[in-house]
Formats: sequence, C-alpha cells, structure tokens
Amino acid sequence: MPALTGYPRADGRKGIRNIVAVAYTVECAHHVARLVVNAFPGQEVHLIGFPGCYPNEYADTMMKRLASHPNVGAALIVSLGCESFNRRGLQEAVAASGRPVHTITIQQNRGTRSSVADGVEWVRWALEALATQQRVPMAAGELVVATICGGSDSTSGITANPAVGVAFDQLVAAGAACIFEETGELVGCEFHMQRRAATPELGAAIVACVDKAARYYSVLGHGSFAPGNADGGLTTLEEKSLGAYAKSGASPISGILKPGDQPAAGGLYLLDVVPDGEVRFGFPNISDNAEIVELIACGAHLTLFTTGRGSVVGSAISPVIKVCANPVTYERLADDMDVNAGRILAGEASLQQVGGEIVDLVARVANGEQSCSEALGHQEFILTYKQFEPSGPGCFPLKQA
Repeated sequence: MPALTGYPRADGRKGIRNIVAVAYTVECAHHVARLVVNAFPGQEVHLIGFPGCYPNEYADTMMKRLASHPNVGAALIVSLGCESFNRRGLQEAVAASGRPVHTITIQQNRGTRSSVADGVEWVRWALEALATQQRVPMAAGELVVATICGGSDSTSGITANPAVGVAFDQLVAAGAACIFEETGELVGCEFHMQRRAATPELGAAIVACVDKAARYYSVLGHGSFAPGNADGGLTTLEEKSLGAYAKSGASPISGILKPGDQPAAGGLYLLDVVPDGEVRFGFPNISDNAEIVELIACGAHLTLFTTGRGSVVGSAISPVIKVCANPVTYERLADDMDVNAGRILAGEASLQQVGGEIVDLVARVANGEQSCSEALGHQEFILTYKQFEPSGPGCFPLKQA
C-alpha cells in the first residue's frame, strides 16, 4: 500500500483531515450553528448535530465519538441552553481527547446575532491554530476504512461490491481496520460470515445479529429493498444480500461493532446497525447517510460507497469515495463518481485491477486529495434516535487476546 500521512492527535490517533466541527446539541440551535459554518465557505468547517431534546445514550455516545474523531482538529459546541442533551459532558469528552473545544449557549449569550458572531470568531481562531499543524507519517495499521452500498442495481453485486471486497482484502493484509455493515441487507449470508469468524463465539454472535435484523423486517413488514433496487434489475432480497456481502471480501472477520465502538486492532469488522430491545418503528430507515455517520463514529477515516443507480451524497467529517457499478450510470453521473467499476462489466478491467485502483485512491484521498463528493461540497449529516446494548465479550476476540 502507498505511504500515508496524517495529522497527529493528542489521543494517539491520526486524522486524514483537519476539520473544525460545529456541533449543535438540539434542533433549536441548528440555525445558529449553520450560520457559523456558512461564514467559512470552502474551508474545513463542518456542521454536525443532534436534533432531539430528550436525552438518549446512543446520541450522546455518537456525538462524543464524532466531535473527537481523528479527522476533527477542534470543535465548537452550540447549545440553546434548556435542552436535555448533556453539553457539558460533550465538552469534557472533547477536551479529554486533547482538542480545542468551546461551547456557546444561545440563551446565555444574548441570542442569535451575538452567538453567531462569537462562534465565527472562535472558529476563525481554531482554523488559524490548525493551519500550523503538519502532516506526519501514518502507518496503514492506523487507517480505518468503511464501506456501504446505496442505490444498488443488478450490476452492483458483480462489479463494484466485489471490487471493494478485493480492496478490503488488500487493506486488511496491510494492517488497516475495515468495517462493513448493513446487517439488514445480509439476511441469508449469516452462515457464510459465521464460517469466517475469528472464534466460534463471534460466529454465533454474527448469526444472532442478522437474526435480529430479520426479526425487525418481519415485525415491521418491510425491509431494505427499495423500489429503485427493483427498477434497477434486482429481483429478491437474497440477491441484494449476496451483492452486499461481496463488499466484505474474503478476510477473516475479527469482531462485531455497534455504533461508536472502535476497532480493537487492524482486521475486518461487521457493524451491527439494528437497534437492540423490542422492535420499534423507525428502523430500517433506509438512510445511507445515517449509517455513514455510524461508520464514522466507529473511527472510519473514509467510506467506500458503492452504487449502481447512482448517489451523489457525501458526508461531514470523513470523505466518501464513490465506486460506480454501472457503466451507464458512471457516464451519466461522471462528476459525482470516483471509480468506474462498470469497466469490469465491459471487459475493460478485472476485479483485481479495479480493487487495486480503489486501494490507490484510498491512499491518495487519505493523503489529502479530495474525493468527488468533497470537491462538490457534499457534507450531508443525519443523526437519529436508536437504542443499543453493550456488545458481549464474544464480539471482541482480538481485544481479549
């Protein structure tokens, strides 16, 4: 794998970007936070936040992980003042990670205009401070790469997804941590994954988390199979599952993560995104960006997004690299796509060749080259309510060793 560089953090990790995150802690503070971000067009100032007011352990964990992500160099917290979200706890978590952090409470700061002005002043200071930082060598074992698919069609499972699987195998072999997810789109593949698990206990846990996803679908009466998938030529959930599974490659599975869990070491990890407890309406929400955010909360420096129908979304904090499965879609949406895996379908490239191209692009983006979605200014972000129980010890066999 090509040599990497990154920004060193006080907590020992390295980031591939040096972003100032502006984080609102309730929807009532969203507008003020957005006005602060809008004052820095084209600069590395990204908007994140939680819209709810009711306290929620999942959202609290997610915001702490995101505001202290390796790609974040400093964080401004924007609070209304009367919400239930623990803004003090968020500030303490960011400060403990060694990053500059500041909180503006609108109700105590004379309202919108004053809060925006103070926020702009602090972000300007933070950008100047971060500009003095230099990149340093970064080992492949310090890199975390995620993958997700969206807008899948009949080409996804035979071009882009297996090409990402090839890239994942190369990245894992180099020492990186790689995360795949969408347990709801892996129904029927659980026993394939069980055979690849690092331990029997992990294999059983993989089967259980896919069973949980299948139960959700059964109770709610719908699953992760959108009309656009059918229009694109996919015929069954099983067909979609096999395509989604191809993104994981062939490496042994090292553990299961839940949103906000950090990989214990290099290797391949499955992210369980289905809530625990009784089935509640709201999942599956079929929101690619919500799951990208969960991957980022697990430490992903960047995300490989495979698509057949085409998707233009990016993300705040971590770059998104688009791997297009369909050559017709690539031609139509070339400005939004980074890799044309449809060349495999046309006989112009092999899976191994495209997989190698993906690894090379991962290195270039990690070293500062912008992905297409970054260059176009995409910084989508969404955070919802969910509920998770702590993972059992069988999900982290590497951590126990």
